[in-house]
Amino acid sequence: MFMRNLLFLAALAVLSPSLAMSQSSPPSLSQAPWDEAFLPPAPQWKGASQALLRDKSDPWVTAFEADPEHDFSPDYVDTRKWFERLDAASNLIRIEEFGVSPEGRPIYAVIASKDGAKLDPRKPVLLAQAGIHPGEIDGKDAGMMLLRDMAFNGKAGLLDKVNLVLIPILSVDGHERASAYSRPNQRGPRIQGWRNTATNQNLNRDFMKLDQPEMQALKALQARYRADLYVDIHVTDGMDYQYDVTYGYNGENGVWSRSPAIAKWLDATFKPAMNKGLEARGHIPGGLVFGIDEHGPKAGLSDGGLGERFSNGWGSAAHIPTILIENHSLKPYAQRVLGTYVFLETALKLLAEKGPSLRAAIGEDSALRPAEIPANFVAEDKPSATRAFKGILYETYESPASGRGEIRWLGKADPEIWSMPFYGSRPTLTLKRPAAYWVPSYRKDLIERLKLHGLTVEPLAAAKTVQVEMLRLTDPKVATRANEGHVQIGVTQVASEARDWSFPAGSARVPTDQPLGDLAVLLLEPQSSESFFAWGMIPEVLSRVEYIEGYAIAPLAEKMMAADPALKAEFEARLAADPKFASDPEARLGWFYRRTPFYDDRHLLYPIAREPAR
Repeated sequence: MFMRNLLFLAALAVLSPSLAMSQSSPPSLSQAPWDEAFLPPAPQWKGASQALLRDKSDPWVTAFEADPEHDFSPDYVDTRKWFERLDAASNLIRIEEFGVSPEGRPIYAVIASKDGAKLDPRKPVLLAQAGIHPGEIDGKDAGMMLLRDMAFNGKAGLLDKVNLVLIPILSVDGHERASAYSRPNQRGPRIQGWRNTATNQNLNRDFMKLDQPEMQALKALQARYRADLYVDIHVTDGMDYQYDVTYGYNGENGVWSRSPAIAKWLDATFKPAMNKGLEARGHIPGGLVFGIDEHGPKAGLSDGGLGERFSNGWGSAAHIPTILIENHSLKPYAQRVLGTYVFLETALKLLAEKGPSLRAAIGEDSALRPAEIPANFVAEDKPSATRAFKGILYETYESPASGRGEIRWLGKADPEIWSMPFYGSRPTLTLKRPAAYWVPSYRKDLIERLKLHGLTVEPLAAAKTVQVEMLRLTDPKVATRANEGHVQIGVTQVASEARDWSFPAGSARVPTDQPLGDLAVLLLEPQSSESFFAWGMIPEVLSRVEYIEGYAIAPLAEKMMAADPALKAEFEARLAADPKFASDPEARLGWFYRRTPFYDDRHLLYPIAREPAR
């Protein structure tokens, strides 16, 4: 292994001398970006937003700006020190800690406002979050520049009618697992954080299950400030193209959404203004790009999935306007950071002007109480639309390494507009909305997660017997490997059983007649792929207690058939229809055991009950 590493570093040194350095000795600021040795060439760019950069002689220049190549992002300590200095120097800026990471680092937001310690609720709030994937840190450096310019460079007026909450680094532990070897498909910054947290979790899969302290802290912050617009800033992977700032939201271009009024506002009001603002500064905005075939760039695009485990899916279900930014990984870091700056500045201006109409859309969607809730979306088999696409020229070649044809991007804009098939998503499940759910007291952990989401939860002060529907799981399937620290469980069929069920004190009723009621359905219905159950968080339902020996069940089964001809006929029909069952003595005896009062009644009985809608 040691020799292999030496050979690897030697090979990299041939490509770029700076790559041969150890992680403890990162490339100096004067050296060219290391990844240009094997990444596709970047098209030349000279956007008007370059005028936003401050000279290194400016006392408030950021580390990103001071770097000659604009390819450097400061670490956690230096970033915090810079914001603390800004906080001390400007009454518009304050730092607010809102959580602690697994490795003990404070997670903080930077508030930009003219309101002082308490934000004026009449003003719209923009919540901009960077570093949920710390290697994709464009929003941190863009936010530092923007807040600096609000404080000292004539942009304080942006805060006259709107407030900004910036999270410069959400995954602070991943941010500090930094090296030059984090994201090989991305051009800059040359030292990047790690995708996952210290507990090896992907926070961008945690918006529903709320496993991680970083995400739990984010939910509390979101509930406190209730953003009118939430911007989640990422950098994409994948194919090359002309766009440098791509972004999107669930329900874009008039497709179905859990928040149709918000999606309509984003389509009609937000997107045209944002694209105009970005283009005016020399950027090329576009929709989110998810290619369906990495070896066939023109094969088509997809919507990337609509799952609520992602910010945009969660935002649609929670009726919080949520924009997912995916800056293009192959564009230079400076181009991406400046595009993010322009995006945030334009969003602030738009909120100041159009905030009331957005709040009206939020109110309209928050009042929805659909009786049926589509869920478990999958990609469509056939394209639902065709999209014009600004591509990059490419060629294919036979790779001696892979032994197949590989794509070689040429770094030049294709003058022809591509016509790309677009594949949307369709639901595979429709869930009925009950009046409420009842969560037993022994699952206080789930009750607390529901509260973190902002759901109204009604605790029981004393034990109570309630008429409910209990769901019997008929075909649970346990995954063969872990995902995000969980062994997931799937179930496609359930049977409803009417019961009078006693819930002890400390249990909770979760009504669905509330703005976040759709979230309750998606979290608590076991068939939902975003549910607590699907994430393997209610495994106790799979455990069967007590058994019966063959010497006891065999004679009992004979008596049951003698006493019930219909049961005997049902058994014989099963034998005739299922040879595998007929040849399995244990399965045959188990068939009878399940039909006796001795069988564990709570085996596969989902412990969270449904209160029927009336």
